[in-house]
Amino acid sequence: MTTAVHHRTVKIQDLDVFYREAGDPANPTIVLLHGFPTSSAMFRNLMRDLGDSYHLIAPDHIGFGRSAMPQVGEFDYSFEKLTEITQELLDTLGLDTFALYIQDYGAPIGLRIASRNPERVTAIISQSGNAYLEGFTPFWDVLFAHAKDRAANEAEVRKLLEADATKWQYLHGVPEDRKSLVSPDTWTLDQAYLDRPGNKEIQLQLFWDYQFNLDGYPAFQKYFAEHRPPVLIAWGEHDEIFGPDGARAYLRDLPDAELHLLDAGHFALETHGPEIAALIREFLGKL
Repeated sequence: MTTAVHHRTVKIQDLDVFYREAGDPANPTIVLLHGFPTSSAMFRNLMRDLGDSYHLIAPDHIGFGRSAMPQVGEFDYSFEKLTEITQELLDTLGLDTFALYIQDYGAPIGLRIASRNPERVTAIISQSGNAYLEGFTPFWDVLFAHAKDRAANEAEVRKLLEADATKWQYLHGVPEDRKSLVSPDTWTLDQAYLDRPGNKEIQLQLFWDYQFNLDGYPAFQKYFAEHRPPVLIAWGEHDEIFGPDGARAYLRDLPDAELHLLDAGHFALETHGPEIAALIREFLGKL
């Protein structure tokens, strides 16, 4: 039986927040938080794979996908603000408890929510959802330089917003025999959103703000160590953005976490979607 995926929009702080929803709300909920430069579209297949047994909610962050995109200067583009919007969305939808699936930008948003509301989070699934300094690769050198001196490094950082870089995010680290599984629609859609007037300025602001996520790592790690949430790590071993050392680092505070390093890159769902769905079913089925 094919699971229907619904596409909805709700007002949060007078802004349109778009989200995808699948499955019966009576079933356990999984909230899916996407990363850069994509949208909830990255979960399109996973939602159909899991919708028979779970209730799934996948929002687009403000400035991404089909959610509102106020210009820089009209909205506080920070991860703290994106967390606030996401938290209000979950409250508006009446989601009292939920598992979190975090990827890339979804990690600092989701882990803020989890560490501040541990009683609401039933489990965490991390796919390149970094929470440790060990996860940063040389990819980040120019971004951290940009954080210290925006003017001097902006031209170089803007290259990360162009079509070749977007395509690279999807294809790097992907085994040759799986590259044909990655739909060209993925990077084409992401680039179309990035190319909207004013969106690159939004992304530059979030690039700059990312440095403050690192200040939250001690709180995230304390949450792991003290609350011991069930954690499944399904991470692309060849990810050149958030490396596999970031996956292994979880075990320092969560020795019972389930770790799977996949033969994949940054967007592992594109090449290993059925495998990740099976891991989630088995993992959540034991809780």
